[in-house]
Formats: sequence, structure tokens, C-alpha cells
Amino acid sequence: MYGLQAEAHFDSAHFLTNYHGKCENLHGHRWRIVATITTENLADGLADNGTSRDMVLDFGAFKRLVAEIADELDHTFLVEEGSLAPSTIAALEAEGFSLTILPFRTTAENLARWIFERLVERSLPVSQVEVDETPNNRAFYSRSPEAAS
Repeated sequence: MYGLQAEAHFDSAHFLTNYHGKCENLHGHRWRIVATITTENLADGLADNGTSRDMVLDFGAFKRLVAEIADELDHTFLVEEGSLAPSTIAALEAEGFSLTILPFRTTAENLARWIFERLVERSLPVSQVEVDETPNNRAFYSRSPEAAS
């Protein structure tokens, strides 16, 4: 099995709805993404005149795809859909704040799954995505090979 990993970072704020502890309050993180792609065979390079021959994927292309997702989340307020009153959302937007409304609780686990799925949509052979909320706390999402087929 061959594999590559690409890393990206983003800064954003969030809070956890219905959580009883410090994380119920608005706070921010320097999030770290590590995406892993794997394949049984290296590219033959036929599709690109040999550029990708004997590679899983060009590192530059892979790194750009992971960075694009991180850039979408950078310096934005990650909000679970339905967790704030519409008037609060409207007030934040009126003040010019960048909001990213997500259809899930904004945990590191859910972000790892969401990023994983976004990379799969880009036809990458993703095997795992890790999301670090802090230097000491990491969540990951992976799918068994059977689930991918």
C-alpha cells in the first residue's frame, strides 16, 4: 500500500450546543488537518504525459486540495445549523462576521468526517482525515475499504 499525507491549518471559532462545560462558550482554535490518501498501485502517468508516473498523486496538487478546504474555514465562526437564533445570525452577519453554517455539531470528529467527504468528492482515495483541535487533542475519521466500494 502506498500513501501520502498533506497537512493544513486554519483558525476559527466555535461552541458546542448542549455541552455542559467550558466548550459551551464561544472559543477559538488553531485547527490542524492531516489528510491521508492510499492506493495499491502507483499512477502510470498516461493521463498526463508521464508527470505523475510512479506517484500516488502529485504532492502539490494534493496539498492544494487540502489547503482549499482549510482556507474555506479559516477565520470564520463555525456554527451548527439551528444552534443560534435567526436574529443572532442576522446580527453577526450585519456586523460583518464571517459565518460557516454546518449541518452538524462542530466537534473535531464531525469536522474530520466532513473534510474526508469533501476530499472524496474530489475523487481522492482518502483513507483517513485527522483534525487536531489543540496540539494534544486529535480526532480522526476513516472508512473501512469495504465501505468505500
